[in-house]
Amino acid sequence: MTLETCKLFPRHLVQLSFCPQHLLLFLLLLLHAWWGSCHPQCLDYKPPFEPRQPLVFCKEYSKFGCCDLERDEEISVRFYSIMDNFDHSGFVTCGKFIRSILCQECSPYAAHLYDAEDANTPMRLLPGLCGDYCTDYWHQCRYTLSLLLEDLGNPQQFANMTAGLEEDSRRFCDFLELKDRQYCYPNVMTNEDLNANLGSVREDATGCLELCLQEIANGLRNPVAMIHADDGTHRFFVAEQLGYVWVYLSNGSRIDRPFLNLTHAVLTSPWAGDERGFLCIALHPRFTTVRKAYVYYSVSVKREERIRISEFTLSTHDENQLDHSSERTILEVVEPASNHNGGQLLFGHDGYLYIFIGDGGRAGDPFGKFGNSQNKSTLLGKVLRIDVDNNDDGAPYSIPSDNPFLGEKETKPEIYAYGVRNMWRCSIDRGDPSTGTGRGRMFCGDVGQNKYEEVDLIVKGGNYGWRAKEGFSCYDRKLCQNSSLDDILPIYAYPHKMGKSVTGGYIYRGCQMPNLNGLYIFGDFMSGRLMSLKENPLTGEWKYTEICMGRDQTCRFPKLINSYYKYIISFAEDEAGELYFLATGSPSAKARAGVIYKIIDPSRRAPPGRCSIKPSPVKIKGKLVHFYPKEEFVINKKPTTTPVPTTTTRKTTTTTTTTRKPTTRRTPTRKTPTPRKTPQPTRPTPTLPTATKSQTRKTTRKTQPPTPTIKTTTLQPTTTPTTVQMTRATTPATATPTGYRSAVMTAASSRTAQTPLMTTPSTRRHGRPPQYPIPASRPLTPPQPPLFPSVQITLPPEHPGALTTPRPHYWNQKPTAALYKPQRPTMNTTTPKSHEEKLRLGEKLDETLEGNQIDKKPRGRDRSLGYKRGRGRRLRAGSVRLISADHLSDRGRVEIFIRGEWGTVCDDLFTKKAGTVVCRQLGFTTALAVMKRAAFGEAERGVRILLDDVECQGEERSLLECKRSKVGKHNCSHGEDVGVICG
Repeated sequence: MTLETCKLFPRHLVQLSFCPQHLLLFLLLLLHAWWGSCHPQCLDYKPPFEPRQPLVFCKEYSKFGCCDLERDEEISVRFYSIMDNFDHSGFVTCGKFIRSILCQECSPYAAHLYDAEDANTPMRLLPGLCGDYCTDYWHQCRYTLSLLLEDLGNPQQFANMTAGLEEDSRRFCDFLELKDRQYCYPNVMTNEDLNANLGSVREDATGCLELCLQEIANGLRNPVAMIHADDGTHRFFVAEQLGYVWVYLSNGSRIDRPFLNLTHAVLTSPWAGDERGFLCIALHPRFTTVRKAYVYYSVSVKREERIRISEFTLSTHDENQLDHSSERTILEVVEPASNHNGGQLLFGHDGYLYIFIGDGGRAGDPFGKFGNSQNKSTLLGKVLRIDVDNNDDGAPYSIPSDNPFLGEKETKPEIYAYGVRNMWRCSIDRGDPSTGTGRGRMFCGDVGQNKYEEVDLIVKGGNYGWRAKEGFSCYDRKLCQNSSLDDILPIYAYPHKMGKSVTGGYIYRGCQMPNLNGLYIFGDFMSGRLMSLKENPLTGEWKYTEICMGRDQTCRFPKLINSYYKYIISFAEDEAGELYFLATGSPSAKARAGVIYKIIDPSRRAPPGRCSIKPSPVKIKGKLVHFYPKEEFVINKKPTTTPVPTTTTRKTTTTTTTTRKPTTRRTPTRKTPTPRKTPQPTRPTPTLPTATKSQTRKTTRKTQPPTPTIKTTTLQPTTTPTTVQMTRATTPATATPTGYRSAVMTAASSRTAQTPLMTTPSTRRHGRPPQYPIPASRPLTPPQPPLFPSVQITLPPEHPGALTTPRPHYWNQKPTAALYKPQRPTMNTTTPKSHEEKLRLGEKLDETLEGNQIDKKPRGRDRSLGYKRGRGRRLRAGSVRLISADHLSDRGRVEIFIRGEWGTVCDDLFTKKAGTVVCRQLGFTTALAVMKRAAFGEAERGVRILLDDVECQGEERSLLECKRSKVGKHNCSHGEDVGVICG
């Protein structure tokens, strides 16, 4: 697969000066850091898809893009409503430009074209064009800009702006051009590097598949199993090693009463490395009618350790709780040692219960002449198959009539397969969704001794070779050379330099990630490595590929993360076939360090609506415990000066992979995107001028600890709308060869001339996400021995923390249909508050500072000293004002008063939240838009830049209380002075 590249050199870094001897090293580091950092993304902040039906209007994006047929029709309607303003010659000349611009919303690179990577900044009004294409557009169809903008919000808001832009080619293209030559239209769709293998699972330079994760549950104590009831509720049941089983609903909340509590009977301990405990649970395949569950746990009976398989019946009073008094022992097996307990229960498609039991423990299966695993007169080291149906009035189980060793002398009839060491986590293949190929196959991970870990495909009567063989190699050479062994080789085995304790996984057969169909995903408990196998249907061979976390922008979708705790305990599959894995940062039955992660492929998704599910209602008794993620979403990660986790290359016998050092993560404030109808959000009030600054944040600055947030009273707007007369009628006309200008000008003038410019509520495509309380930190403990399955190992040197991948970026939230159906603005008739009322509310602003003071000098005082007009006292540090050429009170360049002088603010990290702080100081309610790249003009050379890297939460009393660089310290120019529009 071909790597994609994007914005390898952020603008603010390229502008820095370097010593010649350091320049080459710096460029190499940049290439290493940003290479392959971009990926396709839609304006609803999800991966692109192949529409279920071909598009009719934007046909070029029918194979892969961001529009379904419904959205394609909406774009078509908008196109023809715009083209109604044209005569025939204008239609022929400009139709191609209008269509191409509108259809970029369907491009797989829509997020890049709309400059929507940063969640904290408004996206562009129109997609970013390449310079030469923009010039052609201006020469032929410049007066169509107002028609493209009028449906995106209040037409009056853009009336005076478009009048000036359409007459000035430089300003026109500053507004429309995307400076990145790779990602501007039309270059983005002709770039071979970007479009090679578009929509395929991404690979890094070493061939590692880049996937992402979503945190589903946390605070668990060694979560050993996760199952579903297959009853339409889409709830899932999570078992902890301690003996609890919890019910989680489809919305992520947990029922406060446990489904099962066996803590009084389960044999385990808090020390890391104890394999004993509650190890598995399985629900009857007809759970809705049979209403039985089966559990596998360690127990002590008269000081003798045993494995117990028990049956429980569902409570008659609560469908989310088992009847604890209904326990019935199905099977008990004596354990000669405390390790190698096995621990898997599952029902096959044949309806029988399969039980996977370890070889009894210790090293090398030292029991008897050939060991327990090769001895068919014992149940240890075996795969068992029993029938638990119709057992209410008789024996707890019966033997299926086709069990392979039924009737064989001195052989246990329950045995289905033998020669296994310590199988840990097995699964049944659902089969290909279309063809059913592979349905019913049973995959298991079998933990090795001291050299190899293996993955096996279980078949009836099979001998899997232990202790004669470990993986593909001989362990007991004498036994290995026995010609009667006839053992089944694993489909894959890996050496201990890759991992020391395999955790079996699942074949992906879900709906949401079509690229993963048929991929067997598994992991390693000790190394934390995620791995995959893909079968070649022609040869039957399995190809290995490692899975790593997507770096940089690859995982920058809402709710996604790219790190996890390294001790991978188990894998799981939900009712819809989506895959999960369960991991912990501290392998102890008492440590609340367990997390459940959902595996996500960011390269392609299923078409919208195809995988929608409607869970059946669940009757709840008790309370719900709501879920709050502890991990920091990639989309919300903040820039930091702490060292980036380093990566080292490790060699394997099959592929080159990357080992990621664990790091401790701080908990951020979480954002959740606002859904749109299904789910599509509202468009933000966009940035009006030219392309925004590079999305890559400064990593060289020194950050300061954030100042505690101080809440202030929210103000109502204190200014009435300002009427601005249009100047288009006086703008000199220029000749155009197209012959359509008359029609366009008439249509445009009828919409804009003599219309008031009003301050209106924001039509943001992104609503402000709710904030959730999050615990302060993730549970981490000092390095400890592994939990299970047992292997001959030494402790890993690294801290049991989260595996991470390089460097945070920034991102965005979701769009809505409000973009296409703007509401008419309403006049604001709120009476301005009196000065006394403001003081009573705790506001320190003087009404004379609510307007723009650019031409109002204080009486007899030097304005630069910061005295308020008509007052004898100084301005407070942090006071702000807005400077604009039109002398408007509600918009302009932001200037701040610090240490006796007025200065500007850079736009690097300045967001709408920071703009809201400024607007509230001036008596407005909020910031409608943040204007970057000196949209309101650059300050004079003598004016200092006082603040840079400003990041606010929106409730601070001034910008000085926000996270920021030191006063006067910056790495920007006046070309990046920030402005705001208040409302």
